[in-house]
Amino acid sequence: MKTVAASKTATEWLLEPLTNVAPLDPERAQRELAEFAGVAKEEGLDRLAAFLEAKGVAQSFLAAVFDLSAFMRDSARRQPEILDRLFDQTIEQRLVDIGIAMAAIPFEDGIVENALMMRLRRLKAEAHFLIALADLSGEASAADSVRRLSDLADLCTSAAVNFLLRDAHGQGKLKLPDPENPTVGSGWILLGMGKLGAHELNFSSDIDLVVFFDPEAPAIADPYEATELFARLTRRLVRIMQDRTEHGYVFRTDLRLRPDPGSTPLAIPVLAALHYYESRGQNWERAAMIKARPVAGDIAAGEAFLKELQPYVWRKYMDYAAIADVHSIKRQIHAHKGHGEVAVKGHNVKLGRGGIREIEFFVQTQQLIAGGRFPELRGRATVPMLTQLALRGWITPEARDALERQYWFLRSVEHAIQMVADEQTHMLPEDDEGLQRIAHMLGFADADAFSKVFRASLQEVERHYAALFEAAPELSSGVGNLVFTGDVDDPDTLHTLRQLGFQRPSDICRVIRSWHFGRYRATQSAEARERLTELTPALLEAFGKTRRADEALMRFDEFLAGLPAGIQLFSLLQSNPALLKLLATIMGAAPRLAGIITRRPHVFDGLLDPALLSELPDRAYLAARLAAFLESTRLYEEVLDRLRIFAAEQKFLIGVRLLAGAIDAARAGKAFSDLADLTVGAALEAVEAEFARRHGKIAGGRVAILGMGKLGSRELTAGSDVDLILLYDHSENAEESDGDKPMAPSHYFSRMTQRLIAAVSAPTAEGVLYELDLRLRPSGNKGPVATHIDSFRKYQRGEAWTWEHMALTRARPIAGDASLCTEVEAEVAAIIALPRDAAKVTTEAREMRQMIEDEKPPHDLWDIKLVPGGLIDLEFIAQVAVLTGQIEGNGHATGTAETLHRLAPGFADAQVRQDLVDAYVLYQAITQMTRLCLTGAFERNDVPPGLSDLLLAATDLPDFSVLEAHLKETSQKVRDHFDLLLRAKRK
Repeated sequence: MKTVAASKTATEWLLEPLTNVAPLDPERAQRELAEFAGVAKEEGLDRLAAFLEAKGVAQSFLAAVFDLSAFMRDSARRQPEILDRLFDQTIEQRLVDIGIAMAAIPFEDGIVENALMMRLRRLKAEAHFLIALADLSGEASAADSVRRLSDLADLCTSAAVNFLLRDAHGQGKLKLPDPENPTVGSGWILLGMGKLGAHELNFSSDIDLVVFFDPEAPAIADPYEATELFARLTRRLVRIMQDRTEHGYVFRTDLRLRPDPGSTPLAIPVLAALHYYESRGQNWERAAMIKARPVAGDIAAGEAFLKELQPYVWRKYMDYAAIADVHSIKRQIHAHKGHGEVAVKGHNVKLGRGGIREIEFFVQTQQLIAGGRFPELRGRATVPMLTQLALRGWITPEARDALERQYWFLRSVEHAIQMVADEQTHMLPEDDEGLQRIAHMLGFADADAFSKVFRASLQEVERHYAALFEAAPELSSGVGNLVFTGDVDDPDTLHTLRQLGFQRPSDICRVIRSWHFGRYRATQSAEARERLTELTPALLEAFGKTRRADEALMRFDEFLAGLPAGIQLFSLLQSNPALLKLLATIMGAAPRLAGIITRRPHVFDGLLDPALLSELPDRAYLAARLAAFLESTRLYEEVLDRLRIFAAEQKFLIGVRLLAGAIDAARAGKAFSDLADLTVGAALEAVEAEFARRHGKIAGGRVAILGMGKLGSRELTAGSDVDLILLYDHSENAEESDGDKPMAPSHYFSRMTQRLIAAVSAPTAEGVLYELDLRLRPSGNKGPVATHIDSFRKYQRGEAWTWEHMALTRARPIAGDASLCTEVEAEVAAIIALPRDAAKVTTEAREMRQMIEDEKPPHDLWDIKLVPGGLIDLEFIAQVAVLTGQIEGNGHATGTAETLHRLAPGFADAQVRQDLVDAYVLYQAITQMTRLCLTGAFERNDVPPGLSDLLLAATDLPDFSVLEAHLKETSQKVRDHFDLLLRAKRK
């Protein structure tokens, strides 16, 4: 922190920007600053207003910040006095004063919970703003910022805990030894986990707490009542911290890292917790406890608890099961590395390739392996532990310096991403302007300059990460004997296969021997067999790691049987371990994808493209690929076959990107939908041309396809059907088409629609393009398959049921005549905007939901669509809000996530909105991954372990039981909100 010269007066601002932060739009930035100066004047802050109206480096810096970050601009407008105080105090001094003010609140006479919540929120908002301002100005480094954010979280948590303890004492629930020092002897232990425990909190981070209590503590009058009391206090703590009010929130608070979160209370007795960790604790929980730190409550009791836990966390010797678990954690952290270039747009700075988690993960695994023997490796913070690893010779000083430098650079990028709108996201924007914004916030001239440095940073981390694991102490003894000659099983080989994880080693031997006999086309040449023999140990090891080794190998055998040739593939897998690992994951965790490459081995060719994971499969990318693929294809049947080949390959490649973590679930949904738009549109063009050859054209004839359901909302999954309505129009005086076999308009368009259905859904040698569903058309299956635009208009305005209008909220023209598409879009918007009786819409939606629940009860908790509080509840909330005009912002959004984001405050408050959006993101992540990997329903007791790993990576949770508890809690929360928003009187 720079010292401020004594000569400064109260008219000089005490923040001197050290970085060159440029706005995206200089004119807009100046307007923002002028408007803010007006706000300062209105609030009577004359010196601030005068300062803002002057010209200088500080003013230009503020203008740029307000232009780049809506969060910073809005925060300053809400509390302009924050900036005025910087004439009297430096940021560091003000942060100290905020901490003192927070600590004093619980001790004020007559303080009540609502007043505490309001004061904490206002003080936290000020501190949050100042920490961001210091970071953007260069006054603070990323290391300073994470420390300040963590200290702020500690202070907020402590203030809330002190208030709750004193309140419980006042009500006679506790007998505190010293109410002026309420935590001492209270027995309430709050451990900060993860980034909070390590003092490495990011800008918009939630905080992970695990809560215990000591029933023997002096403050506890009745140990038998203590569990209920501390669970209630913990529930109130979460409410104080995270409920969104008109003043915002303090910190989102997560309690899911406690032991067995699905079945334990929010606060757990110390002895029960110790017993759990020692008897049932898992290695991810050991890894989590490395960073655990008492952050509030009875600090001495917290330290004592961690000391008791030391033998569990820091083992003198690493047993082999623990080492296997470390590998399992590694699998969850990272799906597939080293495959081609890294995409900058849409890259996940935390979990993506070369990201923050790779650095943290390597440190943590070394701590788990060696912390028992080397106490100096037991620190919580990442960077100091890199230093310790270098001192012990586990990594080179160069690796330490590089990883430390890149760690703080990536943390700066993460902060910039989150400072734009105070959102807990780690994804770089996918659009040019968004990327330019991040570049400017970090002091780069433009997005290209930033991208170059960012990509180099990821590559450096990835390079060291790979080298670190190669250089780390060997965790496996290598593959043992593998002999597959002759026709008798070699006993050592059977033993090796068992060690690798195969349940039926004799069957595996038989399968591999059949490869060597050259019974498949891919293994007929001697050279191919030789390559496959060299590859076999690596193949077996990779399949063994899927933990469904036998299934994975049998699927690979089916794949091999269909391959036209093998030399190129075997050579490629031998030289590219990342591709081999990806293939093993597909075979072990994703039966649907395995089925695709078994039936159509040529789709695997797409994986050979080194740019696969760096190119986002957006609409422009897919359209260019499709145009190239259809080029010079003339025959109608050939076009339909090529569309099937193209769609199958691109679905597979979009799926692989999702599997590898290169895109997230929302991006996958958009890509699957864009692919359907383009291929169905191309099929329509082919059908129109073919139909016109025989039947001619109708005067003024135009066709538009309205995408409904998940296609309309751009949320398709790998296995989705496609819901469509086909609309047409023609000249008023058109009586029949002008071809050799003329038809009346209604007959013409109905027949053409039936041809389209066959073109898309009829199975050919290349399979089916999409299963089509036209039941959402006017009058459903009873109505004609093609609908005149006037009939559509009349039906929707006069006869349609509420549920049909709800379905229409997701409608989107996807293909056909551009002018008719524009008309249809305007008509849909007009129908949605019609005045309605909100109570009637709500009642009918509620009754419909009850009917679905009665007629289609959910299979289990994992039936995410049908479960109470599942996807249908979220979709109904969004659709009712749209129909009753409860949406903020301009334009009609068909996507459920965006609609939930835009719910009007009068309909759903900020906390409810956040809960619904978070739930949707969780459901989408799980649904996209399970539909991608599985052909049938998700069976809880038969989940491929590889799929469990993928689900944990997609949801960023450490264990399946934690995911299950989170899913249960989320669905309950959504159902509560559904009941509240739709005012249900449920059975």
